Amino acid sequence: MPKSQHACQDQTPTAPAYDDDFVLWLDAQVEFLCAGSYELLDKENLLDELSAMTRRERRSLHSRLEKIIMHMLKIDFQPVRRTRSWSATVREQRRKIALILADSPCLRRELQSMIERVYPDAVYEAVKQTGLPASTFPAACPYATQQILQGEAWA
Repeated sequence: MPKSQHACQDQTPTAPAYDDDFVLWLDAQVEFLCAGSYELLDKENLLDELSAMTRRERRSLHSRLEKIIMHMLKIDFQPVRRTRSWSATVREQRRKIALILADSPCLRRELQSMIERVYPDAVYEAVKQTGLPASTFPAACPYATQQILQGEAWA
């Protein structure tokens, strides 16, 4: 949460249990940090939550890249069946990725390896949705990162 969205209170809250009320627990952790009461932090659960947040961001980027690549493959290998919804999906996922990368620019350096990892999943989905054999599609991703994020031919 950006600093501007949370004003630290002048009181130290009681510590609700993590499993009892997640939002109340989060509010208490924020207040402990604001008050400098680090000894009151639920460090184990706080670390778990922070780690989970980074995994969620990467999973979201992974999923969106997979959708874009799958739709690009469908557009390229089944052009006669191309629909506006395929292009709309590509545009929407690109916008969502742009937001993720704006919030977490460090993920840009992971894009190429992520694309390589998601490509087999994108092919699998393209095979399921098009009915084309897997051998129809290239063994490695045929698209450069910039094409995936901004290529006009697929939008």
